[in-house]
Amino acid sequence: MGIKVPNEMGSLEPLRGYQGEDIEIQLPGNLTVYDIDWLAVWCVEYRHNFGHVYIPTDLDVPPALGQTKIPTTTTAKPQHNNCREMLGGRLQVKWEIQGDNVIVDLYGRIREDQYMAFGLSGVQGKSQMIGGDVVVAFYDTKKRIFWAEDYYMSHLSQCDGKHGVCPDKRIGGRNDVMVISGDRKNGVTSVRYSRPLQTNEPINDRPIPVDREISVIGAIGPLNSEKEANAHLHNGMDATIEDIQINFSSKNDHSCVASIYEFKEESDLKPWPPMKIVGDTEIRARIGPTGGKRGYTPITKNPSWGIAWYLNDMLIPELTVERGKTYTFIIEGGDEPAQPARYHPLYICNSPEGGYGQLTAAEQNKQTVYAGVETDPEGYKIPTGGKTMGILWQWVKLIKEYRKKFSGMKLSSESTKLFPMQKSFDLAMAAQE
Repeated sequence: MGIKVPNEMGSLEPLRGYQGEDIEIQLPGNLTVYDIDWLAVWCVEYRHNFGHVYIPTDLDVPPALGQTKIPTTTTAKPQHNNCREMLGGRLQVKWEIQGDNVIVDLYGRIREDQYMAFGLSGVQGKSQMIGGDVVVAFYDTKKRIFWAEDYYMSHLSQCDGKHGVCPDKRIGGRNDVMVISGDRKNGVTSVRYSRPLQTNEPINDRPIPVDREISVIGAIGPLNSEKEANAHLHNGMDATIEDIQINFSSKNDHSCVASIYEFKEESDLKPWPPMKIVGDTEIRARIGPTGGKRGYTPITKNPSWGIAWYLNDMLIPELTVERGKTYTFIIEGGDEPAQPARYHPLYICNSPEGGYGQLTAAEQNKQTVYAGVETDPEGYKIPTGGKTMGILWQWVKLIKEYRKKFSGMKLSSESTKLFPMQKSFDLAMAAQE
């Protein structure tokens, strides 16, 4: 067996497409060119060699810069003397004030199809995403550039151009964040950005105080096909649930216990096998969690929206229908259009990604809709009246931090090892929240 070599960004993620490019890669650890006989592009899934070169044994190669230096006992001065950890060490934030701006270094142990976010909580004194003013940062693998984007969260739902988790510039504001630098290596994305303490945008942005502590939030989640932030899980692993407060003018506020590059990932989990519905003619559709590292995204290979459909209490099962038979769908995904996070009409189409209501007219025309959408008198596409929505019943994973919120309901003991996954969930009706 060979040794995996990181790509030009220091990542072990599957390789992107290359066309006429020169790249520079670095052998991992103490490995040198004298220790290897060949270098290959290898497909792990299909166990196929896409090309290789042999390394001659008589090469006369000078050592890489820095390899011949004598190590010293001195430690380089850190760029910032403030550092806080979030999400169990998967997210680190370092900061300092320079003039009228705050300079932030955001480090996240994330995949190349994920984003990391940091900013001000929607409410002082607790971690709240709604009303939050955050910066979403990520590496764009296609354009090969780093991004930091100003976001405002009015609802815990996908941005529809008016509401949801939206870039400021999509809802009438502007991006007040400037990327300074970025790096991607060893599974860690780091982005350094500048943000004004006062942006003079009263609706989408909040001022950063310098005379007191303020509650902050952080999150990690998937990027959608538009390179915008999709929803994330609110379970303490992908979004903060505890109240974290920072005084941005502080000095030596350094509580990071280790380098994020030393963070140990969980062992790889295999996706759950797809469940199937065959022979049922009555289908009850409800909303629930996506199943994390074993659920929606690993099963479908598409980024999740933070929630998923459960059909007859099964996570995104394969539904087999027969021509000539009548099927009844009972939709319980929410019927409040004014509350995007609690409004999920069901429609059936040929798109593996969905999201019809968030698409432009041109993008909608690319989908073939079989049921659930009609045209109103003004020519706009809308959910089929009264037939694609109903009261919100939602599978909710009841972790410790949410027990107060759902007090009065019957609680089940949490178990992340049980399968089907729903055994560790309780069903909550929206009216009981």
